[in-house]
Order: sequence, then structure tokens, then C-alpha cells
Amino acid sequence: MSEVAVPGYRYGDEKLPVSPVPLQELDKLKAAVLFGEADEAALRQAWEVLRDQVEAVLDVWYDFVGSHEHLVAYFSTPEGEPIAAYLAAVRPRFGKWIEDTCTRPYDATWLSYQEEIAVRHTPAKKNQTDQVPSVPNVSMRYLVAFIYPITATIRPFLSAGGHSDEQVEAMHQAWFKAVTLQVALWTRPYAPEGW
Repeated sequence: MSEVAVPGYRYGDEKLPVSPVPLQELDKLKAAVLFGEADEAALRQAWEVLRDQVEAVLDVWYDFVGSHEHLVAYFSTPEGEPIAAYLAAVRPRFGKWIEDTCTRPYDATWLSYQEEIAVRHTPAKKNQTDQVPSVPNVSMRYLVAFIYPITATIRPFLSAGGHSDEQVEAMHQAWFKAVTLQVALWTRPYAPEGW
């Protein structure tokens, strides 16, 4: 995945605004989800297992979203017609997100891209990247609820690398923490300042 240019993927783009979440707050969020150096190492190991399975992971996730009308609605017109080009455009970025979750340092650059992902779910930027006539935002409740399926469905893929049960569990827990951390950051634009 990492060698291919992905339209709309802006990780490391110097033109992205700096995240309004300071690094000190990121450190507190990491502590809140018990995310540490061992988790970063487990995620790097997870990428070695997942790198050749990204398309299969995306197939599972897309099947899940596609089987729920209320979820595919976020990739549809306001009248409810799925936008195939939108689903296709998001897919490689979703694949890059898997890679980034596992391989990127959780630093200021990463934090700024999390903010970009966050606002792309809100009226501030939803639909702009792919210039689609879809609904104006993704409900925050589904961002939060999606933590579970994104976490539960990754475990069989992590198990495919021939690692011990303990190693698979460490990778899975690190993934769970990383997804929870990111979703916590993605909720920021939904709440008024001071909340």
C-alpha cells in the first residue's frame, strides 16, 4: 500500500493545519487508553502480518458497512442512493489508515492528520475531498460505535501470521487502543470548545 499515491491522502502535508489538540493532551489520551511503547512495537509487528491482507480486511469492513443501510447512508446521496465512486475513492485511504495506525509515530504530524480525518466526517469538510453529493456529516455515535467492529474483525487477520496466542493478543490490544485513541481525537470537532 505504501508505494502507491492515494488521491486525497494528506498525511505529512505541510499545508495541513496544526492540530488544535496539543501534544501534551495526546500524551494524556495515550495514558487514558494505556497506550505505550509496547503497543507501538506490537502495532509494527501487526503491520508485518496485515500488510498483505489489507484488501481482505477492507472487503470485510465494506461488506459490514454495505449490509447496514444506516451505515452505507454516509456514502450515499441524501436520497439514499449509494455513491459507488465515493466508496471506491475512500477505500485506498482506509487502507492507508490501517498502515498508518500500525507504522506511524504518534507525534505532531500524526496528530494533524487525525484532525484532518476528524473534520472530513463533519460538515466542515465531508464530501470535499472526493467532490461527492453525499450527506453532510457522519453521526458521532457511529464513529464511536464503529470501534467495536473495526477491532473485532481484525483479530482473525492478526492470527494469520503464525504468532503465539500471547503475541496475537498483544497486537489485538494495541490495535484496540490505537483505534479508541483515534476515535477520541475524531470526536473533537463535534463538541463545542470547552466541552
